[in-house]
Amino acid sequence: MPRTTFGKTRDQAKPYAIYKNDQGWEWRVLKTYKHSSAEIKDPYARWFVAATSPMMPDGSYEMGDIYSSYIKSHGGQLVLADDGWLDQYA
Repeated sequence: MPRTTFGKTRDQAKPYAIYKNDQGWEWRVLKTYKHSSAEIKDPYARWFVAATSPMMPDGSYEMGDIYSSYIKSHGGQLVLADDGWLDQYA
């Protein structure tokens, strides 16, 4: 199984990708733990993210791990990403 290309943690100002939904949530992907091909078979594949929502004070984020499937199942749409991310996830 290939290793993830996104295993080095990034700053929230320069994430690998940004996902948003129509309820005002935003997830900035800062690190992944598995290669995208392995995530397909694992509903518990995690991403380390900086997240914000309408319930958060303006400009603030909470950081932590989240299941990648959670973002997708809650309407997360890819709005910005590195070329490498687009190659694997778009």
